[in-house]
Amino acid sequence: MSEPALADALRQLQLRYGCDLALKHLVDAGIDVLPKPGAGQTLARWRVLADVAAHDLSLVKLFEGHTDALAILAELGAASAAPARARWGTWCAEPPDARVVLDAAEGHRVRLTGTKAWCSGAASVSHAVVSCWNAAGESCLAAVAMDQPGVRVTGNGWHAVGMAASASVDVRFDRAVATQIGRPGDYVNRAGFWQGGAGIAACWFGGAFGIARAVHQRAGPAPDAHRLAHIGAIEVALTAAAAQLREAAAWIDRHPEDNAQRIALRARLAVEQAANDVMHHAGRAVGAGPLCRDPYFARAMADLPVFLRQSHAERDLAALGQLAVNEKEEPSSWTL
Repeated sequence: MSEPALADALRQLQLRYGCDLALKHLVDAGIDVLPKPGAGQTLARWRVLADVAAHDLSLVKLFEGHTDALAILAELGAASAAPARARWGTWCAEPPDARVVLDAAEGHRVRLTGTKAWCSGAASVSHAVVSCWNAAGESCLAAVAMDQPGVRVTGNGWHAVGMAASASVDVRFDRAVATQIGRPGDYVNRAGFWQGGAGIAACWFGGAFGIARAVHQRAGPAPDAHRLAHIGAIEVALTAAAAQLREAAAWIDRHPEDNAQRIALRARLAVEQAANDVMHHAGRAVGAGPLCRDPYFARAMADLPVFLRQSHAERDLAALGQLAVNEKEEPSSWTL
């Protein structure tokens, strides 16, 4: 589907389902058939993520995980493991108190045992790409079908008001049958790891854009100087973030096999700062009314701060700074 066709199909679904738009609707309509990262149309991919995010941040959390899983399977030569119209999660967080162990079975078949945390959409997806650990202590990936006796979706692990609809709960595996994907270490060593990480920033941008659009719609026929100043600040933040995303997408398409860590960190941090600026000015521009009486605006303003915490904040800033000082000369990215 071409980019204009994707955008039109998404608009039609948004009009048809409104707040009830779900991952299943996007998959059934083929909205999830996006250009792969680094294949020359990375920005087109991100625009769809941003459009979904502007509509519903919890939905884009599931949609991004689904499309990331499809990209991972394709990059690691396992696209055949994806049944038609399957709805995927990508669950690769590794908190110290939740680990899944992989035991070899026959061929590429393995068994998964343990608890996986932060499983967004666990109750609504049909399959998941899961990070796990083999007997040698190596990080692995496995594709697992959710509809089997060895998988139990719990109600544990999520108490936030923001992003509540993402339902990012714990899932317990008890010798669940799965298929190993790629080789140990492939998840973080492949080029798509940081390409996908940059795509998260497109989701944050879409959430901020949706909030900014709501502020714009409430500007009124004769906004006062204070509201105009907040709208101006929002424009500065969003245009700078959009420029960073366009630059990052272009770099990824020019260097599809290279490590995009620095590019991704810079884009993520720039968009995170812009999103925080947008929320700050949005609340001051419109006051308490929309925060209390507009369900879309209230939900977006609650969802985005939670979603942004997928950033590692000062740790990411420190990592970016380290990459900058590792250059022997003044970083080329600092010049016009």
